[in-house]
Amino acid sequence: MTAWTDRSPISAVMLNPALMAAILASAAQGHEKETQQAMPWVLGFVTAPMVLHQPTRNALPTSTRTHLSAWIGKNPVLRAGFPARAQALAEPVKEGTRFGLAHHALTLEPDGRVRSLYRRPRGFKTPDELDHMLRKASLVGRWLAKADSPATVFAVLGVAP
Repeated sequence: MTAWTDRSPISAVMLNPALMAAILASAAQGHEKETQQAMPWVLGFVTAPMVLHQPTRNALPTSTRTHLSAWIGKNPVLRAGFPARAQALAEPVKEGTRFGLAHHALTLEPDGRVRSLYRRPRGFKTPDELDHMLRKASLVGRWLAKADSPATVFAVLGVAP
């Protein structure tokens, strides 16, 4: 883990643990909404690169009816760069998970699934860009819940746990 003093200002802002925890919490809420089960922890490692990379985020489907493999077939350029983005975000995802657990935004189940404990305060207005990221994270959580297993998701995206 890179010390805060050694991080670039852009990296410190865009990959801060609170943002990562919020993205993971939104994805976990979406996953649970779809399956009534907590989200497998490892799916956070593919959710973050989908949501934080703006071209990928903008290309995500508007509903969960689109199958992941069909979406990949329509977006080969995004798929080609995905493994490198996922690898680059592995440490920030871990850090965000720890932050979310420490600040009671997330909880880890004994079976390795993560559940969101976060509830947005009434009347809280989220900035537009953040709101867009959190909505897409929820969609990704619901979307990945429809896959057979996390291993299938990783294989289709070309990454390994």
